[in-house]
Amino acid sequence: MQDIQSYILAVGEQARAASRLIGRADTAAKNRALNAIAASLEADAAALIVENAKDLEAGRAKGLDAAMLDRLAITAKSVKSMADGLREVAALADPVGEITGLAYRPSGIQVGKMRVPLGVIGIIYESRPNVTADAAALCLKSGNACILRGGSESIHSNRAIAAIVRAGLAEAGLPADAVQLIDTTDRAAVGELLRLDKHVDVIVPRGGKGLIERIMAESRIPVIKHLDGICHVYIDDKADHDKAIRIAMNAKTHRYGVCNAMETLLVAEAIAADILPALGGLLREKGVELRGCAKTLALLPEATAATEEDWDTEYLAAILSIRVVAGLDEALEHIHRHSSQHTEAIVTEDYTRARRFLREVDSSSVMVNASTRFADGFEYGLGAEIGISTDKLHARGPVGLEGLTTQKFVVLGDGQIRG
Repeated sequence: MQDIQSYILAVGEQARAASRLIGRADTAAKNRALNAIAASLEADAAALIVENAKDLEAGRAKGLDAAMLDRLAITAKSVKSMADGLREVAALADPVGEITGLAYRPSGIQVGKMRVPLGVIGIIYESRPNVTADAAALCLKSGNACILRGGSESIHSNRAIAAIVRAGLAEAGLPADAVQLIDTTDRAAVGELLRLDKHVDVIVPRGGKGLIERIMAESRIPVIKHLDGICHVYIDDKADHDKAIRIAMNAKTHRYGVCNAMETLLVAEAIAADILPALGGLLREKGVELRGCAKTLALLPEATAATEEDWDTEYLAAILSIRVVAGLDEALEHIHRHSSQHTEAIVTEDYTRARRFLREVDSSSVMVNASTRFADGFEYGLGAEIGISTDKLHARGPVGLEGLTTQKFVVLGDGQIRG
């Protein structure tokens, strides 16, 4: 291969040229491409699994752990899931071209806002090869070109999926270069991509904290990202006990290694003696290690003492920090100090406290009487998501099709001139 700098520059130039074509494509053409890609994924499932086996074999040789290998694996079921996801994106409303807020001004002109693609999106991700299909689908439907850089551990799988995606684009009469996979495992390619600010409009990282920190430090391009998912559930003293236990158990034990799992449980002191022993027993049955404050240890002697570091840790594992607080004020203060601004929930039957929690908690998702596990694009009705953003500009929370677009002012006149 030619030198990395020249290669990435060529990819960027091709993506920028393709973005103009895909940006003006009509909805029918984009949907034809998505459905063609879905059909080809299913038809070529056996070949995909063969390519994936090469990655799995290499991963085992490198000593990847069982969890990583599980994320890396492609099965007949996961191929069907990818195809179903593409068809679901095809069924979503196309945000591109939507005009809102059109209103007459005193001059007689009409002013509104039109939703338009961002342009070229660089997506840097690890391990899961299904991201290749998911990210391409969302970028395609929102009228964007994309440059995909998957992890080296999934290179064979990503190549096979990307080839199917590009063939589907061509079949629908759309530019194949609207979706490009960086076809090298050289880490220098990431650095070059992050410097491509004249060709790439936004970077979306999907991976571990180390990857995202590197991208934040090196990128010349705006980044849509979140670093940690230190999610809190606060059980208020006005909570329904059964409801609180169901929500806390689901938030922690439904899945451990996800960014919207509860990592810290806050419990109002007035209700702690009634809630914590029962909840602690259920959590222990699930194998969850409990770390708590002094008041928690008095109620759950099997727990270990939490350190200050625990309150700032995203475990992504069967570990939970628990703190007993005086009430809502102290819960809000704890969240303010330790939250990663991902997702927080309150369990309460007090409407006034619920409204205050919604108003004062500064996170991308804030919930009342619901599990933090609902912080997800599909659950929010977005159909799919490219990731979750804890930024405030330009997208926040689960990022779906609308989050991959921006707006421009449009003006409709009939010969008006400014006096």
